[in-house]
Amino acid sequence: MDMSMRSAVPDWLTPVAWTYITVSLLSVALIALDIYVLRRRHRSVATELVWLTSALYLGPFAVVAYLRRGRAHPATNKVALGMAEPADGRAVAVLPGGGASAVAHLIAVPLVVAVGWTVAGLAMWPMILVIAVLATVMLAIYERAASRDQRAGRVHRISVGAAFVGAVITVAAFDVGMVGWMLLLHFNDLMPPVTEGTFWFLMQIGVVVGLLTGYPAVMWLLRRNRSVVPA
Repeated sequence: MDMSMRSAVPDWLTPVAWTYITVSLLSVALIALDIYVLRRRHRSVATELVWLTSALYLGPFAVVAYLRRGRAHPATNKVALGMAEPADGRAVAVLPGGGASAVAHLIAVPLVVAVGWTVAGLAMWPMILVIAVLATVMLAIYERAASRDQRAGRVHRISVGAAFVGAVITVAAFDVGMVGWMLLLHFNDLMPPVTEGTFWFLMQIGVVVGLLTGYPAVMWLLRRNRSVVPA
């Protein structure tokens, strides 16, 4: 099911899209290789998944961020840079929300298309709803699982309520950018069919836009010590 009856997406975007998608998948593989084959495991599987999912939309930029701030020592499983200081953690604290959004897209889009769900004749609205719900649930689970003070060696789990509230706030802030991006594409006839690589490439860009609008909310939550655990 197409999200738009017609599309003004330029032809040159197709090879660009497939190239970036391919590089992104290779980036996921490189991070997975480093974590699971070279045994640079983190103390939390949830944290490992954040770095893997970040490569789904950031591609090679996720690899750079991982090498600089998220790579763990193979012997001690202590993150070399990312967990060393709070400031470093804040630099990547927005990644869990981005990863949740990326995975939610991979689940929600095929699901909505498969069931043929539309609102006002468009599949875009139910996609936005399902993506938001899935991203909120996944982010709340991540925060609950990864809320530990690893620097001090203590475990301090946030409550289920705090994790859920933090996830709702974060996803709402992300959606300002993500949904705004989707609406911009739709009303300018730039939304390709979901079966084309350009659609997924444009959604990758949308997740990055969501990072930008979600960042202030994540920083506020960190300052309030309510939730949101850095990757």
